[in-house]
Amino acid sequence: MATITAACVLAVSLSNIQNILIVALGLGLVIFFHELGHFAVAKWCNVNVERFSIGFGPILFSWKWGETEYALSLIPFGGYVKMLGQDDADPAQMTSVEVEQDPRSYIAKNVPQRMAIISAGVIMNIITGLLFFAFAFGVGVKVPPSELGTVFVGKPAWKAGIQEGDRLTRINGRDISSFGDIIRATALSSSDVLEVDGIRYTGETFSAQIYPEMNGTRREIGVGPISSLELASGPDVKDNRVTVLGSPADAATPPFAPADLITAIDGKELSGFADLQNTLARKRSQEVTFHVLRKTGPKSAQDLEIRVGPQTFRTLGLWMDIGPIEAVQEDSPASRAGLKPGDKIVRIENLDVGKDLNPLTLPEFFADRHGQNVKILVTRESPGTGDKQHELEMTPEDRPGWVERPSMRNSPLSVPAIGVAFHLIPTVLKVEEGSQAEGKIQAGDHITQVQLYQPEGQKLDDFAADNDKLRIPLDETNRNWAHAFWLMQAASNRHARLTILRNGKETKTLELEPQRATDWYLPTRGIQMTLLSEKKKAETTAGALAMGINHTRNSIIDIYLTLKNLITQKLSVKELHGPIGIARVAYQVSQQGLADLSLFLGFLSVNLAVLNFLPIPLLDGGHMVFLLWEGITRRKPSEKVLIAATYAGMAFVLSLMVLVIFLDIFVHGFGR
Repeated sequence: MATITAACVLAVSLSNIQNILIVALGLGLVIFFHELGHFAVAKWCNVNVERFSIGFGPILFSWKWGETEYALSLIPFGGYVKMLGQDDADPAQMTSVEVEQDPRSYIAKNVPQRMAIISAGVIMNIITGLLFFAFAFGVGVKVPPSELGTVFVGKPAWKAGIQEGDRLTRINGRDISSFGDIIRATALSSSDVLEVDGIRYTGETFSAQIYPEMNGTRREIGVGPISSLELASGPDVKDNRVTVLGSPADAATPPFAPADLITAIDGKELSGFADLQNTLARKRSQEVTFHVLRKTGPKSAQDLEIRVGPQTFRTLGLWMDIGPIEAVQEDSPASRAGLKPGDKIVRIENLDVGKDLNPLTLPEFFADRHGQNVKILVTRESPGTGDKQHELEMTPEDRPGWVERPSMRNSPLSVPAIGVAFHLIPTVLKVEEGSQAEGKIQAGDHITQVQLYQPEGQKLDDFAADNDKLRIPLDETNRNWAHAFWLMQAASNRHARLTILRNGKETKTLELEPQRATDWYLPTRGIQMTLLSEKKKAETTAGALAMGINHTRNSIIDIYLTLKNLITQKLSVKELHGPIGIARVAYQVSQQGLADLSLFLGFLSVNLAVLNFLPIPLLDGGHMVFLLWEGITRRKPSEKVLIAATYAGMAFVLSLMVLVIFLDIFVHGFGR
């Protein structure tokens, strides 16, 4: 056993060393090709190249071949080609008459030749970036598609009526093919509104307007990637278990296994994960049969039928007060009826919400009445006159409840059938008879915290490492009752520890074991799925080059949009990464395969090209500005101007380097 363990450790260590070496080689190649562009064109123009260095600072080792010294330097954040008459450390050389008299000096060459030398590094990076991309697409790269998974309740996409399973095809006239395209188009768009085209999972096309919101460092619309129909697999699966502990799927016979592919439910073929979710939601009270394809070998598979029973909600027997409407979806039954954010639903069909109807059951209440006319009574604040009551009528749609879950803190509860979302106020209005809370909690009590904990001796669940996430505060800024209630379903073996405030001053702690409801069913069965990915692969070399060209163009556009949004503060500087972050991301990508690393190196190469050509002294773009000045005015900039500009550029570049390294270490945590 010790020998096997040592062999495994050695294999992992060798694999890590191999990945590190591959990353170092890849990053070195990006720098090398840039400098090679300068070097090759300088030689072509008969310029004396004194040194070709990968890295800056003190030279670690070097060798001389011909007239050029080739060096590897200590600081691996770039490189340089030192030509006679062109030295950023000594800008006075560029105006030296003595140096200019040497026909092989850089400054002895005419303006077009010097422009060619300066631009060669950027051009080389564009070419190598394109080739990196082409190689990646030739091998095939897996990316999450532009199909949406979680649509966070109350966020911009949800308000626009976007649903789980929708596939976005265009944003502001730009084609979208991956989930990454959606993130970039949102964060980098120069417009305050996104004009979106897409396809519903049911096949209908749609158009929508989404108004992104700033979320910390960048603009977001509140969406996540979608899961596949394949159960989780790989290192993230603990103990070979792909079902939630204590769920119906966990008790199924035969048991589910990693990488099982769900093909149908009760004989009905599934089109995707959204179809699976909605099918299970509509059959929530029934036992269903999962038709599963299980791999038994490299080219063989087995068809299985796994019967899974329904599962009911876990409840504490507490009915809370409903809060005002937080958000209303566009073109929903609620919006067409005139319901507005800030309205409070107080009565539905003569049933008082909070006393006759538990607000947590409203998603199913309206879904069960789809196609019917429903009357609701709301209170609405009128300036100067206080709250007024309004009676509204609406016809709910056939959209099941609790498929849009409050999985994030401060998520409101969604009622998909009418298109509204609301928070709950953690003030108890009613305690159910026969519940564990009866006699311990009373109407008027205020819950200030919910903690979900594991009783002693119980098997550790999937939340064992996230206990802090299961301590949920409740107050005016932490409106988390719906979120705590949903976590109670996910952590299905945990008990609840409530902190209660009574009469505004008396605080006590109470422990309750949630009980299963008898006729209130969850839309889920407890199966853990892997994220969906699609392979982008060209069939021919020409196709790979075409995809590489398109990706290069889009990358250049994205970089310029990034710079624009940094200047206009639509993107925070905290989104920037430095050399530590780049190296770490490159290492993580290398573990996914050579194609993914090649895609990353292509993006890095294009980044280097674009950023190096910005009109900043010390960078290639700064040198190009001076050359344009010389070409137009027929005279070189003065030595004072060159020295001042070079040192200003050096100060800017060094300051930027310090900033991004600081962000890597103290903001992104890459130094920990």
